Amino acid sequence: MLTLVTGATGQVGRRFVPRLLQGAPQGDEVRVLVRDAARGERFAELGAQVVVGDLRDAEVLGKATAGADAVVNVAAAFRGVPDEEARAVNRDAAIELGRAAVASGVRRFVQVSTGLVYGQGRGRALVEEDETSPGGAMWGAYPESKWEAEKALGALEGLDDLRIGRLPFVYGDGDPHLSDAVQWVPHWNALQRLHMGHHADVAQGLQRLLYTPGASGVYNIADDAPVTTVDLFQLNGLPVPPEAYDKELTDAWAGIMSTARIRHELGYRPLFPSVWTAKDAGAL
Repeated sequence: MLTLVTGATGQVGRRFVPRLLQGAPQGDEVRVLVRDAARGERFAELGAQVVVGDLRDAEVLGKATAGADAVVNVAAAFRGVPDEEARAVNRDAAIELGRAAVASGVRRFVQVSTGLVYGQGRGRALVEEDETSPGGAMWGAYPESKWEAEKALGALEGLDDLRIGRLPFVYGDGDPHLSDAVQWVPHWNALQRLHMGHHADVAQGLQRLLYTPGASGVYNIADDAPVTTVDLFQLNGLPVPPEAYDKELTDAWAGIMSTARIRHELGYRPLFPSVWTAKDAGAL
């Protein structure tokens, strides 16, 4: 099987592709789409095919998907980018990639999405059947654009084997995401929780979506132990400000996802059940 991976140079993609190459069945091949040829050299050295071009170029997408059996769309424009760019990458380019995949006869499409599409909590862990209501000024157009991509890909004629992985807050392997959280947590109640997923477990989950026969639809990917605001301060070596305990806890279940489906159907078990496990293992 030849698998095309987009977003290979992003925070998730650059850590996912080497694990995919290492764990791929014998004889399988991996192709990556990168905008910068120099940044693709690392993947070529690991054994990947490299296609250079922009995800938003339809001609490039046709070249990238030609002969592929599967696509894993990791590409994303996240927090901090203009809303127009978020929609262009997360929604529009994903849809065009889906169309190119259909035109090229690709059999399987794995779309990487986010747990932020659920919106508010439900007073329990979120399950894949829950309705979505993405929004919130903190994350910009990212959640909505990812949800719109999910809907459009699901309605795309000819894209019959669509598998969607909704990710939590991803960290580990030197990703600065964990330290970046310091800019947000001062506004949170001390007991506000954030669901996490180590890059190793994100890669494991996506590989299970890619390779497991019969997998279909949406799967939450996350660890077993969401962290609190207190944890995030402590993980970054910072004191917890006393006022954190006085702030309102507006939604204790926001972003907290159930992983029961991916566990039961695909055999997923986190290698790092919590951030503290990863810290003890030196894997932050």
